Amino acid sequence: MDQHAKPRIAFVSADADSIVEFSHQFKEDFEIFHFDNIFQFIQWTNLNEPVKLIVTYSDLLGANGITLRKNCKNVPKTANVPFVLIVDRITDASRNIALLEQFADIFERPVKREEFMTRAAFLIDNPPRYHKSIVNNANIFPKYSIPVAKRIFDIVFSSLALLFLLPFFLLFAIIIMLESKGPVFYAAKRVGSGYTLFDFYKFRSMRQGADAMLKNLKHLNQYGNATPETLEDFKVFVCDECRVSNSPCKSKLYMDGDMICEKVFADYKRVKDGSKFIKIENDPRITRFGKIMRNTSIDELPQLVNVLKGDMSIVGNRPLPLYEAEKLTTDQFALRFMAPAGITGLWQVTKRGKGGPMSEEERMELDNEYAKNYSFWNDIKIILRTIPALFQKENV
Repeated sequence: MDQHAKPRIAFVSADADSIVEFSHQFKEDFEIFHFDNIFQFIQWTNLNEPVKLIVTYSDLLGANGITLRKNCKNVPKTANVPFVLIVDRITDASRNIALLEQFADIFERPVKREEFMTRAAFLIDNPPRYHKSIVNNANIFPKYSIPVAKRIFDIVFSSLALLFLLPFFLLFAIIIMLESKGPVFYAAKRVGSGYTLFDFYKFRSMRQGADAMLKNLKHLNQYGNATPETLEDFKVFVCDECRVSNSPCKSKLYMDGDMICEKVFADYKRVKDGSKFIKIENDPRITRFGKIMRNTSIDELPQLVNVLKGDMSIVGNRPLPLYEAEKLTTDQFALRFMAPAGITGLWQVTKRGKGGPMSEEERMELDNEYAKNYSFWNDIKIILRTIPALFQKENV
């Protein structure tokens, strides 16, 4: 390939070793842009020229595998960009699924340079024109859909609850408006089952501008201190080799579209990964009535509308803000997104309000446990256990 016009390719992986390995092999041949997950890649794609090739290192059924492939097929800029998957081990089943999902090719790690370059050159010069899958492959890989009994229960329960609570909603709205300026309801984007985005409704319990205040409060996070440095700190970093030679960095990586020295990539990953969840005790952003609503979970009641719409279920794993969900796209944690999003769930009734903060490892384990073992009758048990958990002692 022409060294003066390197093809732009995207490499999507949350694994630091695979990123460094791929960069070392192919940085002389491609202009490589690295992204941790689907959220970063699609957001960057919407603002930049499309790449010539998409390469991802992931388990086939992981978030950066089939989920990313499906998202790319639905985005005009990436719909017909060749998509190559790198896995630890290729099986006959994975080949068949990759073919049905219209992956351009699949390679085993470690990738053989000559084989990859030959195939990449062909795909870039002859991009395929993809069409919709000719078979229904819904049963080939795990995909969550609400069982009929669970959905009927959700509709009946949420409808009756909203009808009963309507006078209380009016009372809460008046108190919220009298205490602080701003809307009564708070709507924010959340990531639910299958990494789907939806508007998540709550009574507003925080003061206006609360999201902007979060950066200055991350040191209070119960799940561990958040990242102190940013990508901007690393963009100006000069490694020892470049400092001695007084020349531009020779080991370049593109992180979310920005150039960073490859030699400090490990440090960047260490500080960037930080804590996956954010929860602050005695949060100063919360209003007085907001504290009462949170201690009794009154602020969660508008999510009954989400349940009625089908965004959520009464019982499930909590839908996450984008800044939390984007850190849980690795194969170890993606399982939680194969379960329904819910108002209450297993981790809420297991330890919340019983003294001592729940670690993020415990929370993720409970989310995965629910995804593997949920059933209608287990949901009923969780609902019955939720009632005493509503009146928690901790102010979070």
